Amino acid sequence: MNILLWHVHGSWTTAFVQGPHTYLVPVTPDRGPDGRGRARTFPWPDAVHERTPEELRRAEVDLVVLQRPHEAELAERWLGGRRPGRDVPAVYLEHNAPDGDVPDTRHPCAGRRDLVLVHVTHFNRLFWDSGGTRTEVIEHGIVDPGHRYTGRLARAAVVVNEPVRRGRTVGTDLLPALAGAAPLDVFGMRTEGLADRLGLSAEACRTADLPQRDLHEAMAQRRVYLHPVRWTSLGLSLLEAMHLGMPVVALATTEAVEAVPPGCGVLSNRPEVLAGALRRYLAEPDAAAEDGARARQAALGRYGLKRFLADWESLITEVAA
Repeated sequence: MNILLWHVHGSWTTAFVQGPHTYLVPVTPDRGPDGRGRARTFPWPDAVHERTPEELRRAEVDLVVLQRPHEAELAERWLGGRRPGRDVPAVYLEHNAPDGDVPDTRHPCAGRRDLVLVHVTHFNRLFWDSGGTRTEVIEHGIVDPGHRYTGRLARAAVVVNEPVRRGRTVGTDLLPALAGAAPLDVFGMRTEGLADRLGLSAEACRTADLPQRDLHEAMAQRRVYLHPVRWTSLGLSLLEAMHLGMPVVALATTEAVEAVPPGCGVLSNRPEVLAGALRRYLAEPDAAAEDGARARQAALGRYGLKRFLADWESLITEVAA
């Protein structure tokens, strides 16, 4: 099939395009949010093709995967009047936990009968008000980076984009206290200047923005993965850390309690417990490696690529028919 989708979330799309179809991603001259085209920092197969809005008017499209509210109108315009859900089969993929009026947040696709609303976690489906729209959950899948964990650096890895702007949502305010338990290496976009904003030394909080191929190697050298996120969907970086064989220290919020089984790390909503876990992993590298190995097996079992693609293939076949 020819599947149209926008390049919105690089990590998720990297897994999705491993399937057996042809994937059309819009591209515009500025490569802005509505036309990023192919990823430049993620390895995508040759089955992913860039298409300009003009080319999409003539393109054969068997399914549209919508991911943002405005994409329905954009798709209809760029597909020459073909409306997703009416003229072309469509699903709406919701990546995020609801924001505002929780738990009464009304989803933009609530009350629709012409598409399927797909959530990436059971938590998200529970908390969004979908208003009778058919909903499905297809949990994340990860392209396995391999068991790379060495933990040779007695530091904690954190992966988060824009920690200053996103603040309490991603637990940025918790980092100063946790940095007292383990020096932090914070990876992600727009992390520069974070140490100064938090009043931390450059050694206590280092930052870098790395492409995925380098990020995985850097994460695996750190002793432990720290996930201080309060409110978000299930972060793919958390699942990638587990695939790498890293032990996890995380807030017990949203879907994290489902993703990290006992023996794979420490989950708690008490920052002092998280700090204690960081200290223990730094002091006991063998225990860190053992918990990380269990975390990898748990992630492979629940968030493996084969299961992810099979779930999507089943839904795609049904909807396109």
